[in-house]
Amino acid sequence: MHELAAEIAQAVDVIHSHWSQRPYAGIVLGTGLGSIAGQIQVEATLDYASIPHFPRSTVVSHAGQLLCGTLQGLPIIAMEGRFHSYEGYSHRQITFPIRVMRAMGAEMLIVSNACGGMNPNFGLGDIMVIDDHINLMNGNPLIGPNDDELGPRFPDMSRPYDPVLSRRALEIARREDFAAHRGVYVAVTGPNLETRAEYRFLRAIGADAVGMSTVPEVIVAVHGGMRVLGLSVITDLCLPDALKPANIEEIVATANEAEPKLRKIVLGVLAQEPS
Repeated sequence: MHELAAEIAQAVDVIHSHWSQRPYAGIVLGTGLGSIAGQIQVEATLDYASIPHFPRSTVVSHAGQLLCGTLQGLPIIAMEGRFHSYEGYSHRQITFPIRVMRAMGAEMLIVSNACGGMNPNFGLGDIMVIDDHINLMNGNPLIGPNDDELGPRFPDMSRPYDPVLSRRALEIARREDFAAHRGVYVAVTGPNLETRAEYRFLRAIGADAVGMSTVPEVIVAVHGGMRVLGLSVITDLCLPDALKPANIEEIVATANEAEPKLRKIVLGVLAQEPS
C-alpha cells in the first residue's frame, strides 16, 4: 500500500470509530458557509487534532473540526475550517481531508470561499458559481508518485465543476431573487492581496475572481472521481483603477452577510439529490 493510502486508511478508521455511515457528500465550510454547520444534524464531531495526519487550521475564523451527520436527509461530512498554502502547508496536506472524504464514499464535494471580484459586473455580496479555474498557486497536489487506486496519473480537467450542479445553483439563486454569476476563479498563494498590476494581469488572462484556496481541493476531488460544486462570495472589489485598501473586517462582514444566500444554494442543491 502506498504511503498516502495508508495514511488515508488510518484517518478513516478513526472517523469510523465515531461515525460509521457512508457520506454522500463532503462539504468544505469555508468563509461564507459557516452557518451551514447549524443546519447539520450532527451525529459526531471530531477535532482535527484527533484525526491522524490532519493539519491544524490556524485561521482565526475557522473552527478546526469535522462534522459528521445528515443534511437534507443525506449523510454528509463537513470540514468546519480549511487549510491554506499561506499557512505553510503543502498541497498534499491541504487536500488530505478530501482524500479521506472520498475514501469514506463521498460522491460529491461542495466547496466555498471568499474572494475578490475583478469582473466589473460583480457587486459586493454577490455569489459566483465557479465555472472553471486557473491555478497560480505554484504547486499541485498530484505532484509525486501516483497511486492508481486513488485516481489516474493524468486526470482530465476539461470540466472540473459539475455543470448540472452549477446550473442547479444558478436556478436556485434566480428563484430566491439574489445575484449569482457564473465565472472563472483564479487561485494564488497569498497571504497578501494583489497589486493593481496583478489584478490587471489576472483579469487579462480570463479570471473573474481571485482567492487563496479551493483549487487544490477541487483538483484532488476530480482526481478521485467526485462531482464538484464551487461557490464564491464576492467580498471585495478588485478594480485596479478604483482600488481601495483592503479592510479584512469588512471582507469578513460581507462574507457573513452573504451566508444566507450560500445556505439556500447548498440546501437547495442537496434537496434535489436522490435520498
